[in-house]
Amino acid sequence: MNEWDRLRRAAAMNKERYPPGTRIELIHMGDDPNPIPDGTRGTVSAVDDIGTVFCHFDNGRSLGLAYGEDSFRKLTPEELAEEQVETHNESMDEDEGPAMQM
Repeated sequence: MNEWDRLRRAAAMNKERYPPGTRIELIHMGDDPNPIPDGTRGTVSAVDDIGTVFCHFDNGRSLGLAYGEDSFRKLTPEELAEEQVETHNESMDEDEGPAMQM
């Protein structure tokens, strides 16, 4: 198998494994002059034809994760449920305005 076939197969695998909307956690960035901190979570926006996984991270940055260079993982169903509870609780806190008094 040549390098092109290897990259094409990796891209197909990443597109299947990380569709847009998938939540991930960065384990470690490889050789990047301005890396995103380990443990930062994000949402996949796209996967290109060479397997780069593009994400919008929760810290406001957007970056492509290079196949074979950066390490990351999908969040587990339990972690996704925790995030939903946290988001719900945060929105409930924001909805609490001044109490109406008579």
